[in-house]
Amino acid sequence: MRQRIGERLVERGLITERDLANGLGLQADVGGLLGLILVRLGALSETQLLEVLSEQLDIPILQPEDMPPLEVISGFVGETGSPLGWWANRQAVIWRVPDAAPGEAPLGDLETPPEADTGAPDPIEPEDDDTPLAGAVVCAAVHPLDPALQQRLTQRFPEGVALRLAPRAVVTALHDDLEHGARREVAVGAGPMDAARLRELAQETPVIDFVNGVFAEALTRRASDVHVEPFEDQFFVRMRVDGVLITARTAARSQFDAVCSRIKLLSGMDIGERRLPQDGRQSIRVSGVEVDLRVSSLPSTWGESLVLRLLGKTNRLPTLTELGVSDDQTRLFHQLVEKPNGVMLITGPTGSGKTTTIYRLLTHLNDGDRKIITVEDPVELDLPGVVQVPVKADIGLTFAAGLRSILRQDPDVIMVGEIRDPETARIAVQSALTGHLVISTVHTNSALAAVSRLLDLGIEDYLLADVLRGLAGQRLVRRLCPHCARPSEPHEVEAHEAARPNILGPRRGKADWKEPVGCARCARTGFLGRVGIYEIAPISPAFETGVRQRHSEESLVETARESGFRTMFEDGYLKARRGETTLSEVYRVAGGQAVSDLDEVAA
Repeated sequence: MRQRIGERLVERGLITERDLANGLGLQADVGGLLGLILVRLGALSETQLLEVLSEQLDIPILQPEDMPPLEVISGFVGETGSPLGWWANRQAVIWRVPDAAPGEAPLGDLETPPEADTGAPDPIEPEDDDTPLAGAVVCAAVHPLDPALQQRLTQRFPEGVALRLAPRAVVTALHDDLEHGARREVAVGAGPMDAARLRELAQETPVIDFVNGVFAEALTRRASDVHVEPFEDQFFVRMRVDGVLITARTAARSQFDAVCSRIKLLSGMDIGERRLPQDGRQSIRVSGVEVDLRVSSLPSTWGESLVLRLLGKTNRLPTLTELGVSDDQTRLFHQLVEKPNGVMLITGPTGSGKTTTIYRLLTHLNDGDRKIITVEDPVELDLPGVVQVPVKADIGLTFAAGLRSILRQDPDVIMVGEIRDPETARIAVQSALTGHLVISTVHTNSALAAVSRLLDLGIEDYLLADVLRGLAGQRLVRRLCPHCARPSEPHEVEAHEAARPNILGPRRGKADWKEPVGCARCARTGFLGRVGIYEIAPISPAFETGVRQRHSEESLVETARESGFRTMFEDGYLKARRGETTLSEVYRVAGGQAVSDLDEVAA
């Protein structure tokens, strides 16, 4: 007897016994397939479910490269004797592959698993037919063993049909495109819906499945942000993967209000308020993983634009080496944060990994002999032994207010999530002057631009020169996929070497230039994950003099070079030469610096 799907999932460690009990209880109450119920509960991802079902039922999973053009599907539906709406209700699509072999998985070769047994008769055995098919008939379905679907297929195509397991989102998107095409429904003119109706829509099964599918896909793709953007006749779901925004899904505008309400409901936002921006956050479970969901809504012409950040809860903090910090940079980082007092600043845009770098530095300092307190918005990772204070601006707990209170807690090291206003900057400098080490971040384009930023916030030049201990800047570039990257051709190597900044001096070590290719593991992008590029400037006496005299950033760069400073572009060039990334990626992320850093082609 075939092993039940729930038992198989528990055996694989994909769900717990408690998850299975919850799923079976919900199945007894409302019915439905156990696997899909577990996906809706967030116990596992649809991808994990499909992999287990494929093995259990011996039905392949529909691959992206096997998807036919829409016209192939729409042209074949008429031959099935069933309207498009019938196939949509069965959550299936069907087409014929031209000049292909007959179907490799006839319906008669498949058994209905115990969970899917609805009391219908066994699948009809295919009958012999002397007339060969022009091509294989393929049916991709969420539930390919649905008795009604099987009966229709065996009646219409007794010679056999190749079955495929398909993700619900893929089938839904196909039917949406087939039904509406360029004439998607527009719900904007239908008038505003009240909160009660929006709440009802948000609880409907297709909406729950769509949103859960988006969350699961975001985690699978390692997306840092998900953008849900409405327009006149459709809405887009875009994901930022390794710093690059890609379109993951599109759907009819008529579905947007329900999807938007579902997301707002999950994040604890007011689903009835659609005129004002809102922020929400909540802990949810997606694909068996506990996730912190942070959502921002912004009213736009065609509805609310939503940006979601999914932060997986993890207790593992990457090392500086894993972040891309070289050995000499690691030593310099440690020297700077081990100063007894002063200000250490790390700069970079949002999402460049500043907080992760600071967390690793705080872990290095957390030896039990120091009192370490942080004030953050929000606290992104629990650091044992460190007192972490979350900012709550709605009740007056701002960075400045938190910093003032921290000074009464007898700290040795203070971490301020961001210096963004004159008051926070002034208190941070005063804290450093009174014997504390302050580590914080500033949003600037380069490390040394933090000097002018603090001067603009009203810090006197002589005080800033006294308290500064170090400045660091960082960006993230995409890391080459180790599974498909190819060595650069000789002419490519020559072009890359010609771009070498003079400041790096003679070439040392063997170059290992590589180029992106693309494979299934990296979603055909050629890149998998990201690595940091850094610039770190210790504060020397000459640098202090430059700060007091308000020297330009270019002059400060030349002064810092006397202490071994190299820019982010130069650090990125070295990583590209070692085969970690590509030179084009370094230009994309730090290209503004490259112009000033390249003088003449190195000899």
